Amino acid sequence: MHTFQITGLKRASHIHFIGIGGISMSALVEIMLKNGFTVTGSDATLTALTDKLSAKGAKIYKGHAEQNILGADLVVNTAAVKADNPEMQAAKAQNIPVIERAVLLGEMMKKYKNAVAISGTHGKTTTTGMVSEVFLQADLDPTILIGGELDSIGGNVRIGDQQYFVTEACEYVDSFLQFHPTHGIILNIEADHLDYFKDLNHIVHSFHRFASIIPLNGALIVNGDDAAALKASEGLSCPVLTFGIDNQEVDFSAKKIRYTDGLASYDLKLPDGTRLPITLSVVGRHNILNSAAVVALALQLGIPTETIQVGLKNFGGTHRRFEHLGKVNGFTLVDDYAHHPTEITATLTAAANMPHRKLWCIFQSHTYTRTAALLDAFASSLKAADHVIIADIYAAREIDHGVVHGRDLVNRILALGGQATYLGEFVSIAQYILQHAQPDDLVITMGAGNIDEVAKLLLAQRSV
Repeated sequence: MHTFQITGLKRASHIHFIGIGGISMSALVEIMLKNGFTVTGSDATLTALTDKLSAKGAKIYKGHAEQNILGADLVVNTAAVKADNPEMQAAKAQNIPVIERAVLLGEMMKKYKNAVAISGTHGKTTTTGMVSEVFLQADLDPTILIGGELDSIGGNVRIGDQQYFVTEACEYVDSFLQFHPTHGIILNIEADHLDYFKDLNHIVHSFHRFASIIPLNGALIVNGDDAAALKASEGLSCPVLTFGIDNQEVDFSAKKIRYTDGLASYDLKLPDGTRLPITLSVVGRHNILNSAAVVALALQLGIPTETIQVGLKNFGGTHRRFEHLGKVNGFTLVDDYAHHPTEITATLTAAANMPHRKLWCIFQSHTYTRTAALLDAFASSLKAADHVIIADIYAAREIDHGVVHGRDLVNRILALGGQATYLGEFVSIAQYILQHAQPDDLVITMGAGNIDEVAKLLLAQRSV
């Protein structure tokens, strides 16, 4: 059994998690349960993830109340949990230590010889999935924490030995500055999470601080096509390797790109000048970049090229990342997590390379802050679809102050010459699609909230 020592604290026997049902938090909980800790937790809603944790021994409360933390030696909270949460207040009143999820994750990383942290505004979950498949193919027995569900590990966490640790590194509220990676990847850097960061320069500075944590005997893998990512990697002590498509000066350069039904194959030029053929089982140009980063990382860790090739080809995607859900009344249904304009463009560009008649995008924007800040960019990216259906904005951690509405997004799309309709509510959206989508159309439910519920409604009504 592993023992995780929290700095300045004796080993806790009872840990309480506020927001236990989150995709990232739940993975940590599984590790704590596996290590013999008593675990309790709370969340606003109970889900399949919380049911899974309950079955493994966690006691979970629906809703937040001060009595939920009774007997806890340590309280762990997500960044979204505020100080006025009753459990946070109770912990403070009872002098129970409180740490953020990122701190606990960082403490875990210290225990591993090779700890890989995958960062970037976009693509973290997919790239973590790719790394996972390559490590599994290489029989490295990795511990994996991923912000989505990966079929090959049966969920969002895998507990291995203490040699290899793989996780996503989220920049929101500077969480990744609590990590202790030996190897890192920066996939891209764009303006996002502007409810916390002041501007792009602030974000770049945070990524630079993250990259500065990597030791001399590790390595940072950076997207050489991304100016902000390159800026964040300047002046580092650790080795820096670059990958890309457009930049001809990178260490790992994708060449001779071709697509078959949206799936990419390409030759990756390595630093020694040789070319490594890569075939992917996921769609899109963005996944060429993601996979090039994985090759660079894997070679740094001594994984044979043949193993890397097989692992990448084995990767068929994580749930909610261009996930094929099946046919409904003759049209193809796909679900995708894209919630930033760049991600939307990448997803719709990938969809354009797939055989289809008309492309429908059912979009749910995530948070009012992001929607208001990037309204024009959202409209510009979404108009690439033949038909856009806009749902109500997903509030997440925010309160609706009436600053922006889904109708505002529709109006911007229409002004740019696109086709868009506001329907808001899920049942109405599903009924509209069933009435108007035709055989051989491609329908994508898109967003980081609960828009996948529309896909479930559609699947429940399929006749073929």
